[in-house]
Amino acid sequence: MANVLDLRRRIRSVKNTRQITKAMKMVSAAKLRRAQERAMQARPYAQMISNVLESLVRRTDMYSDETGDLLHPLLVEREEKNVLVVVIAGEKGFAGAFNSNITKAALNFINERRSKDQNVDVEAVGRKARDLVGKKYPQANYEKTEEHYDNDLSTHFEVIRHRGAPVEMTGDHPALLNKVSIDEVGDLAHSIIERYTRAEIDSVYIVYNEFKSVISQRVVVEKLLPIRKLGSPEITVAEEMTEEQKEAAGHAARTSGVSVNVPEDEAVESEAKKFGTAEVDYIFDPEPQKLFRHLLPRYVTTQLFHALLESVAAEHAARMTAMDSATNNAGDMIDALSLEMNRVRQAAITKEIIEIVSGAAAL
Repeated sequence: MANVLDLRRRIRSVKNTRQITKAMKMVSAAKLRRAQERAMQARPYAQMISNVLESLVRRTDMYSDETGDLLHPLLVEREEKNVLVVVIAGEKGFAGAFNSNITKAALNFINERRSKDQNVDVEAVGRKARDLVGKKYPQANYEKTEEHYDNDLSTHFEVIRHRGAPVEMTGDHPALLNKVSIDEVGDLAHSIIERYTRAEIDSVYIVYNEFKSVISQRVVVEKLLPIRKLGSPEITVAEEMTEEQKEAAGHAARTSGVSVNVPEDEAVESEAKKFGTAEVDYIFDPEPQKLFRHLLPRYVTTQLFHALLESVAAEHAARMTAMDSATNNAGDMIDALSLEMNRVRQAAITKEIIEIVSGAAAL
């Protein structure tokens, strides 16, 4: 049995740990408020661009009158032989099962596609996605070739990929979530769009944690390309929070001053939803083909940007909940150790009294 001095040291150590977890909880709560506000501010733009495209689709023909082809390659659907999955996890740990749930969903998706004899490319966003998913698969091998023409006056560059495994890592973006920038997200979306246009990949999926409020989250696998129905995401897999997880997240939010309610639509977002709903015809200038060429890549970038913002908010919410649970567990441990220390101290006092009484009786 531990003595009083050892128990006091353990109690002091647990108290120090509780102070750290409590501070981390408050920091995560503050970051969650900012991340949630930023995600809400991005929604009106995402809603507006979806409505503009949806209005354009309803009022124009999707196929060219001259060639009979679709007006944009992002609308072309092909048989899924090569699939790209973008795995969005967290930047740091101490977030409970947040990263492991996303990793589990990504690995299940990859295994399902492999069972259908499909090749899978993986783009890891976040350090935890790289550490938990990226290290399981080899890096893609690209070869850059160049050819010279006109007596070396012009040069043609070409990048050729040599696939060595059915599942390969084609990209790693560990610092993208530190400060989500629309320019950096645009570069990632541009790379994905180019690969889809060249038919290097046949479909694109995103694995991330969809965030609506602290107690309304779910891990989803969302189809990004090809674009089938504008404005409504195509969710293939969704894993909801359990009641126990909702209760723990609600307790952490209430003790941190964070609202657990789903934010209501603001006036700007409500107006964005009404755009283009009137049954009237528009005169488009420029022609629909040019509008598709400019708006569809922007739509893909916006969807990816919004997924990153929601993932950041969900990560802070998960870390706040985990640190709240750790703080509560530390308090329970301090109570148990204090009770044990009091028992040990009382037993020592009782033993000394018995020895004194026994010595006095022997005299």
